[in-house]
Amino acid sequence: MSDLRNDSVHRIIDANLNRVKEGLRVCEEITRFILDDRKLTALFKLYRHEIDAIVKKIYPVSRLLAGRRSAGDVGRKNSRFELERSGLKDVFWANIQRVKESLRVLEEFSKLKNREAALCFKELRYKIYEIEKKSFKKISALPDIR
Repeated sequence: MSDLRNDSVHRIIDANLNRVKEGLRVCEEITRFILDDRKLTALFKLYRHEIDAIVKKIYPVSRLLAGRRSAGDVGRKNSRFELERSGLKDVFWANIQRVKESLRVLEEFSKLKNREAALCFKELRYKIYEIEKKSFKKISALPDIR
């Protein structure tokens, strides 16, 4: 793979690693501080750490950072919808969707770099489907606090 394409794939992986961990952290904070749910909080934290373990094993941080070009990223500007949240439920659902989407991107682009990583991201994606299901009733019962 040419250096340009190789750098582009690393940029995609880097951006989605950041996105998935940020989304998991937002969900974790809601389950910790709003729901006071020890089990859900622990699961979100565990999944963040699983991602760190995959990255340390397969993607050198120096390689990911070398390709990062945040300042000039054409997708950097927020869309109008990213700035709107109707309440806590909306914050949670927006972030759990972000997590699932990012894991899918990581799975697909990892297929170009490391099959083991792709399989790990796929497994994590299915774990997120389950935690989303477990969270649904509790999150749905939240008042629309702004």
